[in-house]
Amino acid sequence: MKKIITIIGIALVFSSCGKKEMSVEELAAKGNLPELRAKKQALGQQQTELKRQLSIIENKINELDKTKHQTIVTTLTLKDTIFKHYTEVQGDVETNQNIIIYPQFSGTLTQIYVKEGQTVSKGQLLAKIDDGGLSSQLAQVQAQTALAETTFERQSRLWEQKIGSEIQFLQAKTNYQAAKNSLAQLQKQLDKTNVRAPFNGTIDQIITDQGSLVNIGQSPLMRIVNTSDMYVKADVPENYLGKVNKGSEVLVDFISIGKTYTGKIRQVSNYINPDNRSFSIQVALPNKDNILKPNLIATIKLNDYISNNTIVIPNSIVQKNSNNESLIFIYTPEQNNSGTVKQTVIKTGKEQNGSIEVLDGLKPGDMIVIEGARTLRDGQEVSTKNKANEH
Repeated sequence: MKKIITIIGIALVFSSCGKKEMSVEELAAKGNLPELRAKKQALGQQQTELKRQLSIIENKINELDKTKHQTIVTTLTLKDTIFKHYTEVQGDVETNQNIIIYPQFSGTLTQIYVKEGQTVSKGQLLAKIDDGGLSSQLAQVQAQTALAETTFERQSRLWEQKIGSEIQFLQAKTNYQAAKNSLAQLQKQLDKTNVRAPFNGTIDQIITDQGSLVNIGQSPLMRIVNTSDMYVKADVPENYLGKVNKGSEVLVDFISIGKTYTGKIRQVSNYINPDNRSFSIQVALPNKDNILKPNLIATIKLNDYISNNTIVIPNSIVQKNSNNESLIFIYTPEQNNSGTVKQTVIKTGKEQNGSIEVLDGLKPGDMIVIEGARTLRDGQEVSTKNKANEH
């Protein structure tokens, strides 16, 4: 295009040489009709000649510029890398500390001391059930136990002094022991009217309202959850036995919350489920931000294959021929940004996330075509639009 502009400039210079002619503006201002028509005719002839000359130049440029009609491609310089293949299995988030608390005593639920969402500590009092008069019985048994203790101590001193009969001493001892047992039993029974947290956690749900009548083991009171010790449980096909081991690192994706975690397998089941021919695994997960919740769906990526110092290329550039062989184009640079391509058969391995392992046919340093390869033919001259990068 620069050459064309130069030629037009030269033509205009030559046309202006010699006798000085009036400009178009001057002719228009003069208003002489014959002169205006003559000027128009002269400019038209110049335009025709310039078009002819431009056509000759354009044809010669096309003849000499070999890169003008070459296909433009993007290339990639290969290097050794590590290829990892993952198998995906579905799992659910679980925790061993996710329970519903049931009463250990029957009666009226007189007090609830916590609210939903409240964090509680192990042993903290959560609710109170009416004891049905056990407190009064406790006071009476405590008095009887104190009396039995005093009687036993006196009989013990007398017996040491050889005063009184052995039967009196043994009877006082038995009465005191029975009273202590009754007191301990009653205290244990009374303590069941206090509903306490079995572990540190959060009150997820209050199920029974205050004032309701509850029965032992039948009336759910509230749900408590501890989300600090979370794990994913999943079933793995039996053909992965030996490839999945305790301590192996895995990736865990949570699509619903857009999070990916790195975890380790903490347990591998020794039992094969005959219904689906699988074994279960547990993957421990960090949950410092408390985003993970029980029953959240997870995708576990198990690393079942690793290849070091291998060639990996985009799977999208691999073509197939009539023999179902895998083909790619290797680029050989020649001058400037042009070169030739050679169609090459390669042997491929496993695929992962849009990449494929190359087992044979390529080596580090090869430049392959990654864009524009679909219309190429073997030995074709091409131009590159990029500086070769590495993969």
